[in-house]
Amino acid sequence: MKNHNLQSIPRIEELRVKNYRALKDLHLKNLRPLTVFLGPNGSGKSTIFDVFAFLSECFSLGLRKAWDKRGRFKELRTRGVEGPIVIELKYREAKNLPVITYHLSINEDKKGPFIEEEWLQWRRGKKGKPFKFLDFKKGEGKVITGEMPDKDDNRIDESLDSTEILAVNTLGQFSKHPRVSALRRFITSWYLSYLTADNTRVTPEAGPQERLSATGNNLPNVIQYLNEQHPDRLKEILKILSSRIPRLEKVIAELMPDGRLLLQIKDAPFKEPILAKFTSDGTLKMLAYLTVLYDPQPPQLIGIEEPENHLHPRLLPELAEECRRASSKTQLMVTTHSPFFVNGLQPSEVIILFRDNKGYTQAFKTSEMPGIDKFIQEGALLGYLWMEGHFIAGDPLTNAGGMKSPLKKNKK
Repeated sequence: MKNHNLQSIPRIEELRVKNYRALKDLHLKNLRPLTVFLGPNGSGKSTIFDVFAFLSECFSLGLRKAWDKRGRFKELRTRGVEGPIVIELKYREAKNLPVITYHLSINEDKKGPFIEEEWLQWRRGKKGKPFKFLDFKKGEGKVITGEMPDKDDNRIDESLDSTEILAVNTLGQFSKHPRVSALRRFITSWYLSYLTADNTRVTPEAGPQERLSATGNNLPNVIQYLNEQHPDRLKEILKILSSRIPRLEKVIAELMPDGRLLLQIKDAPFKEPILAKFTSDGTLKMLAYLTVLYDPQPPQLIGIEEPENHLHPRLLPELAEECRRASSKTQLMVTTHSPFFVNGLQPSEVIILFRDNKGYTQAFKTSEMPGIDKFIQEGALLGYLWMEGHFIAGDPLTNAGGMKSPLKKNKK
């Protein structure tokens, strides 16, 4: 049963983005269950993170709201270029299924944004040619129904009510399109964290909630849920937290007379717990991250932006290890500029970002950089190698932008 569960976890294997802010044409291949985007400020980490957020919001809020929120084409499209914004995912729904390519092309006219092109493609068998089993342009298209669409199956004509509507989001609601439905479930289940310590200090209305919100403002509700439904998992979380935070003994979500939940933290030397609002930022953030990483039913993709904020550097390699453990049950995308967090990672898990001479984001895996594996075998830590300028992108501050492609240069 355990192996079956592992095989059923969807994984994004490639991401290609065109004309999205600094991502003029970024192609990320061989993405791992844990993938960390490393780079200085302005290198494009937040932009990659926002691609996932934008796609998720297109499904949950609709294209128009996600578009307007980001300033439309004026702010979204790469400056100085023409053409649509393109997002393309290659993902594997399960280990024994073919890779599916999801292509989404978005353009804008006087009326607003519209889906210029949207399709799903896969290949049946090792020698067969890829074919599209969903193919839409401007609200009109064809789709193949059934559990395992084949190129010779009948294609059904479909028409959407608006060119702003995503075909996958609409058709994925019907059981006759199981592969389309699976992609819709995958994207709508993503959890993208914009966690802040201040938001975890709020006193929300009582009521158990299964998952932490993007900002962490329902942390007491999640603690209440775990205490009621998964007490063993809560004990595991607190055991890990107490090993990270000296003398921490207990976390309590107490119901107040006015119906709100009060989060309290008890330290071992003291008889009475203290209110969460008087607890350190690091304690609350680590607790919040652990509730996400040890979720009894984790989302299929977790995104965490700059987890190092407010955490002591000593805790970061251990948090990286917690992320790796969680990646056996979900896929994690993390952005960071902390060498201490990167010290807990393997070269194959880290993608270094930098801006080239034209200001566009470029990306390279640290495992592909000359000499890095040898340094690691000799006991060096990846984050320190970055700070010491051993990566092909050079010093993370002096080479924050304006570089040529270093890998191409080394190959000559």
